[in-house]
Amino acid sequence: MNLAWQYRKLYLLAFGLLLAFLSLAYRLVDWQVLRHEELQGLAATNTVRTIVRDAMRGQILDIRGNPLAVSIPAKMVCADPSLLGDKRVLVARALAPLLETNQEYLLERLAPRLMVAEGKTNFSKYVVLKHKVSLESWDQIRQTMAALPLGVAESKLKSQDRAACRALHEKAIFATDDQMRVYPNQSLAAHVLGYVSGEGAEQSGVDGIELEFNTNLTGIGGWRRTELAKDQHELVAFRDEDIAPRDGLNVVLTLDAGLQNILETELAEGMRKLSPISISSVMIRPRTGEILALANVPNFDPNHPGAFPPEALRNRVISDTHEPGSTFKIVVVSGALDQRAVSLADAFDCERGHFAYAGAVLHDHESYGTLTVENIITKSSNIGAAKIGIRLGEDSLYHYIRNFGFGSRTGIPLPFEVWGDLPPLKSWSKVSIARIPMGQGVAVTPLQMAMAMSAIANKGLLMRPMLVDRLVDASGRTAVRYRPQPVRQVASPAAMAQMVTALKTVVGSEGTAPKARLEHYTVAGKTGTAEKVENGHYVSDKYFSSFIGFFPADDPQLCIAVFIDEPPKGDHFGGAAAGPIFKAIAERAANYLDLAPDIEPAAPGNPALAAAAAFPAGARPVKNN
Repeated sequence: MNLAWQYRKLYLLAFGLLLAFLSLAYRLVDWQVLRHEELQGLAATNTVRTIVRDAMRGQILDIRGNPLAVSIPAKMVCADPSLLGDKRVLVARALAPLLETNQEYLLERLAPRLMVAEGKTNFSKYVVLKHKVSLESWDQIRQTMAALPLGVAESKLKSQDRAACRALHEKAIFATDDQMRVYPNQSLAAHVLGYVSGEGAEQSGVDGIELEFNTNLTGIGGWRRTELAKDQHELVAFRDEDIAPRDGLNVVLTLDAGLQNILETELAEGMRKLSPISISSVMIRPRTGEILALANVPNFDPNHPGAFPPEALRNRVISDTHEPGSTFKIVVVSGALDQRAVSLADAFDCERGHFAYAGAVLHDHESYGTLTVENIITKSSNIGAAKIGIRLGEDSLYHYIRNFGFGSRTGIPLPFEVWGDLPPLKSWSKVSIARIPMGQGVAVTPLQMAMAMSAIANKGLLMRPMLVDRLVDASGRTAVRYRPQPVRQVASPAAMAQMVTALKTVVGSEGTAPKARLEHYTVAGKTGTAEKVENGHYVSDKYFSSFIGFFPADDPQLCIAVFIDEPPKGDHFGGAAAGPIFKAIAERAANYLDLAPDIEPAAPGNPALAAAAAFPAGARPVKNN
């Protein structure tokens, strides 16, 4: 009987063990075969991470390699509110000064939040406290959190409470990689550089070079697929993929930061003296079309663009249009000289300042009688320019206006450039042929006007404005190089030589811009003073004034254009308002570039030599006829 009972117990035990082994086998088959892919994915979710490696945005440099816009490594500071417990106020108070924010904001961000993911409800373990935190500030934050006083010694706490304290000190506040876009020279060249929006690698250009070359500057991100240990540290031996990011290309501009600073400081001084709405200026190398400096005041700081009004952000050199006034006379006279419809010595009756034509009366600012073509440029006679336009004819005048680039974009590599306003020939009124030569009835941008004058300086060859010299990678290798681009020959070199002769007289004692004359360089230039148009009518006490000049006149190295919106009445003429600003810029720029003078210093005490030194070879003082 006892033996039978023992056998029965043995059978029951064996059956139990068999069931256990069968259950284990089933579980192993279920895990290893039936649910293999599901469980492998779950395991990978817990241990395998794909870490995005952001590319750094490329730099923007001036022609000498000076940084104008750079991206620097930074941190995005985050928090795990679930680890803070009842220490939210303590943490917010400690971090507020380091994050340069207020305690109330941090308290709101650090509050526990429920989130639903895949049908499960949990407390959020991730909240962003601040983007673009410097590495130095992040080190201070880490040290502050590590030393955060919790009011009780850890050694006196239970093991579970000690673990919570360590988590608060070491894991509650953490950071991920970020980057900051910095403009180290603040407002210098702001309207050329533009600015960015967005955070980290998601930054994109909003204006200027930042927008126009956004794709080149952005770069291509990389990634790393790896496994993490229980403490979230990487197991390098199990790293599966490691693709390095490719940083954005650096954009090297034709701008020279030294010349840009000269331009901006002189425009700021002009604003202080004249208090106009704005002043804009551009400096060009006529032979290549390179933009050496470009500025507008009011200006802005691209580090904080939102702190400035919208009008300060606008690049007026390419986005604003105005009636040019007398600077436009260079077009009609150039065309007439090129067509040989006139010569510099041809004389026109300027009607003592009043000329009735096609039912309208044209006026001069002075009562002129007979003036030669050269004198018409010297004195800036509206009636003289109108009569030259009438002799040239509508078709030819329209042809030369288009040839000089008006009514088209210049092609500068900046966004938001406008076309200007050139009425089609079929819509011209009977008086248009007389008004347009004096700069009325058309609207141009400052850059269009400056490029037209540069074409005269360049023997009639119009260049496309060049703002970017090359694109280089992080190692300094040139990826793309840009070359000067001729657009077209607008007039013959012979006609342009005659124009230069006439334009030299503008800064003489008989011209409209003696205040633009340089002591050591011969200047050729033209003034403009245009009444502003409001609601379709000319406003008699509001003006747009300008001076555009190049030097040395017979071997032009620089063309500088200055445009002033509403200078004070009395000092509103182009020569009086813009001429002195041109002179100040030109003198400093010539000294900075060490340009060779083309006017020899006058011998002391010798009037004859002094008079000769005032005019270069081939030039003569102009007498008013």
